[in-house]
Parts: sequence; C-alpha cells; structure tokens
Amino acid sequence: MEFKELISIAGYAIETIGVLVIIIGSGISSIRFLAHYREEPEGAAYGTLRRQLGRSIILGLEFLIAGDIIRTVIVADTLTNVTILGLIILIRTFLSFTLHFEVEGRWPWQQAKSEETG
Repeated sequence: MEFKELISIAGYAIETIGVLVIIIGSGISSIRFLAHYREEPEGAAYGTLRRQLGRSIILGLEFLIAGDIIRTVIVADTLTNVTILGLIILIRTFLSFTLHFEVEGRWPWQQAKSEETG
C-alpha cells in the first residue's frame, strides 16, 4: 500500500470517528433527556440536553477538522484544495466557537466563572 493511500485512509478514519462521536453523543444525550426530563425542574432538562449535545458536536467537529487537514495537506496538496481546506476550517472553527459559547456561556478564551472568583 502506498504512503498517500495509508494517510488518506487514516484521514477518513479520523473523520469517521468524528461522525461517530456526534451520532453516539446525540443518542446518549437524547436518552438521558428522555430518562430524566420529568425529574428535573422545568427547563433544566432541556438546558442539560443542549449542553451535552453541544459538547458532542464540538468534539466531533475537532475530529472532522483533523481528518480534513490530514487528507488535504498530505494527500491532495494543490493550492485549490488547501484553499478549500482553509474555508472548511474557518467555517468549522466558527461553529465550534459559537457552540462553545452556547454550551459554556462564555467564549473559549474567557475564564470560567469559578476560575474568576476562585
């Protein structure tokens, strides 16, 4: 097997892990929501679902970006592909930042509230 083929397979494998993280995380979050939504105060279960689902998506996006980088830079290293990769990374980074803000209530570069007061 050629080196580029091996790297391409590794890139697809990492992207597959990202998709699985999103699917499994979504399933687990949904199951937890359905199991506990009546036990929690009104609105709390929904907030928990959003946080857990958001964390799954953020983690999955990280794997997807890693797979894109590996496949594009190593396997298809043309200027057009690198430009497309840059746009994909910008879009996914924007999504990661906005999802992080939704989940944590702060931007990734800001300290957590417990760190500020502690």
